[in-house]
Amino acid sequence: MSRIAYVNGRYLPHSDAAIHIEDRGFQFADGVYEVCEVRDGLIIDLTRHLDRLDRSLRELRIASPMAREPLKLVIREVLRRNRVRNGLFYLQVTRGVARRDHYFPAAGTLPTLTITAKSVDPQPARARYETGIKVITVPENRWDRVDIKTVGLLPNVLVKQQAKDAGAQDAIFVDAAGKVTEAASSNVWIVSADGMLVTRPAEHGILRGVTRTTVLDVAASLSVPVEEREFTVEEMLAAREVFLTSATGSCVPVVAVDGRTIANGHPGSVAAALRGAFLHIAEKTPI
Repeated sequence: MSRIAYVNGRYLPHSDAAIHIEDRGFQFADGVYEVCEVRDGLIIDLTRHLDRLDRSLRELRIASPMAREPLKLVIREVLRRNRVRNGLFYLQVTRGVARRDHYFPAAGTLPTLTITAKSVDPQPARARYETGIKVITVPENRWDRVDIKTVGLLPNVLVKQQAKDAGAQDAIFVDAAGKVTEAASSNVWIVSADGMLVTRPAEHGILRGVTRTTVLDVAASLSVPVEEREFTVEEMLAAREVFLTSATGSCVPVVAVDGRTIANGHPGSVAAALRGAFLHIAEKTPI
């Protein structure tokens, strides 16, 4: 079965889906996006993802392409047409098509909305949970507004490849003060020596991850103590556990950083407990 994409009001075969050459997303990375997990026919944390989409659009002064309820209908239709029960959908909104100019286009320029969906085999994710992953650290070199989920991801792409070339699976950015910010496409957590769950505050320097927010709710439900504060690479290396959260991976254990083993080199119990309770707390929207 060929995949189906949604582009500005039309459902098209994936191979035929296209945008204009002067779309500002293509020319300037002038757009935002969301990725949302689908598990067992349920969309995970849809409301929080759409709330964050609205915030990103406001921050960049991009008009919303449609109201919330029609957008949810389109998302469900794309998932149904692609027969996705386990996988994800990717939604992107750009400022639209206009003659290439750094200034915003004329008022009334319609934003571009594209939505794609695909099935994903859950087995590789399960393997990562069982074995953990290796990461490297890299200097923070992104723009200051990483709290906006824009499509301008070139620094993230480059460090992901750097990690792959080094035999690792992800890269963690570290700011000029030696403090961990976030991974290339995930939020970073540690479990300190005294059992405290620690993650950087989502106020500056990181994206407020939807899965991150839900994991905070899960931790509260399990009475796991949490502290939102900055932490150093040295503290991360000395931690009992390190793990990453994203829409495509809830509580992925990190077993080595820059070639140094974390704790005993095996996934930890706190990440496993949070992951095990995640679906009980997360919002689940039927397709």
